[in-house]
Amino acid sequence: MWSAIRWLALRIAAIRWLFKLGGLAFLLPIAFLLKTIGLPLLGILSILALPVLILLFLFGLPIFLVLIFGSMLMGLIGTVLTIGVAAIKIGLFVVLPIWLAWKVSGKVWRWMSRKDGGDSGTTGTTPPPASDAPPPPATGPISDPTDGMDPA
Repeated sequence: MWSAIRWLALRIAAIRWLFKLGGLAFLLPIAFLLKTIGLPLLGILSILALPVLILLFLFGLPIFLVLIFGSMLMGLIGTVLTIGVAAIKIGLFVVLPIWLAWKVSGKVWRWMSRKDGGDSGTTGTTPPPASDAPPPPATGPISDPTDGMDPA
């Protein structure tokens, strides 16, 4: 009986071990994606930081200070790139669709609110004034509203 229980426990442990290895297979595409993006990004970071390191060597700073400053600079550039990629993702997937919807709805609203295709002057109930009719009386101030003030 004990041998049967031990055999069953080993069998379950072996199956669980295979599932653990199979679970790692799901992470392989993510690892390949990070490898494809991360290695060129590391190359770009090193190309950007290399001239600064050369300048620091030319100024005569100790090598360990140059390497510390260079690693800090590469870390800063990496942080900026990470935040920039996140901002691009937010801008591309959140801000751009909202902006496009706003623009399209504004165009549609203006298109729908036009009256008779833009010819709104001829559909009124009052006829246009005749050309030989006297002009209407002037009401309100006739003088310049600035009243002699210098506009400049």
